[in-house]
Amino acid sequence: MNVPVSFALLSLAGYLLGSIPFGWLIARARGIELREVGSKNIGATNVFRSVGKGRGVLALVLDAAKGFIPAYAFCRWFPEAASLPAVAGEAGLVWGVCAIAGHNWPVWLKFRGGKGVATSAGVLLGVAPAAIGIALLVFAVVLAVTRRVSVGSILAAAAACAAGWYFYSARPVLAVALSVLAVLVVVRHKSNIARLLRGQEPPLW
Repeated sequence: MNVPVSFALLSLAGYLLGSIPFGWLIARARGIELREVGSKNIGATNVFRSVGKGRGVLALVLDAAKGFIPAYAFCRWFPEAASLPAVAGEAGLVWGVCAIAGHNWPVWLKFRGGKGVATSAGVLLGVAPAAIGIALLVFAVVLAVTRRVSVGSILAAAAACAAGWYFYSARPVLAVALSVLAVLVVVRHKSNIARLLRGQEPPLW
C-alpha cells in the first residue's frame, strides 16, 4: 500500500483506538452512567470514585494502553509507514496524539470525552520515557500530599514539558509537542481549577 495512505489510515486507527471510552463502558457494565455521576467525566478518576477502586485502576490501565499502542507498537508493526519523511521520524508521536484526540473528543459520545491524562501518559511512555518517568514521580508525590488528582495531573504535565526540553532538546518536534500536550491537559482541567480556587475540589480519598 502507498506509504502516505498507510500513514493516514494508521492515524485514523489511532484516533478510533483512543476514542474507545473504556471508563464509560466499565461503568455501564455496572449499570452506572458515568456522565451523570461524580465529576461527570468519563476518565479513570471518576470511575475510581463512582464505580470502585479496582475498576478505576482497570480504566486507568486501558486508557494508558490506548495511547501507548499507537505511539510505540504501530512503529514496530508498520515500519514503512513510520518512516514517512514528512513526519521527521516522529510518526509514533503523531499517532499517539491522534489517540489523545480520540479520548478527548470521541465520536461515539458526541465528542464529549475525558481529559486525556492517562492516554497522554501512555503516549509519553512510548515516545519519551524519561519525561513520563519524571511526570509520574511528580504526580505520585503531589497526589500523596494533596490527595487531588487534578493537582497532580496539572503539575505532572508541567514536569513532563520541562523534562521534554531537557532530555529531548535534540528532537524539537517532540519537545514542542510535549509543551502543547501540557497546555492541553491544563485547559481540559479548567473546571477543576475553578473548583480548586473555590476550595471545592474533592479529594480522591
